[in-house]
Amino acid sequence: MVDSSKLINRIKLYNQNVDTGLIEKAFDFAKKHHEGQLRLSGEPFLIHPLAVAEILADLELDQTTIAASLLHDTIEDVSVEPRELEDNFGPEITKLVEGVTKLGKIVFESKEIKQAENFRKMLLAMGEDIRVIIIKLADRLHNMETLQYL
Repeated sequence: MVDSSKLINRIKLYNQNVDTGLIEKAFDFAKKHHEGQLRLSGEPFLIHPLAVAEILADLELDQTTIAASLLHDTIEDVSVEPRELEDNFGPEITKLVEGVTKLGKIVFESKEIKQAENFRKMLLAMGEDIRVIIIKLADRLHNMETLQYL
């Protein structure tokens, strides 16, 4: 069974004052909304946001960023409305999740245009909040680690 205890213990190694309630709430919200979704590996989809959060915990990121990483696919993959995220987690986490979602949404005419636009979007996002880029990079890293299932 997938749970948040390993993640919380990892965070406590560098942040004794972590709001475990926030991390558990984000984990439970993601678990509820990704229920029934599977990765190409056949594993529950929840494995992915949890792995992204663990990558960020290894980098000793703050609890807000880690909570947002647990939620990073809820808008895009399961159609959670930003308002629902904001009602449950506040504007800061919602803004991070929306930023990560926006980074992956534009369709391009060519590979070169896509790459240039990705760089442009990353620079703009960094100007707003570098944590958006950090979550997206951890997301991509975990996806690359599981390429064998494509």
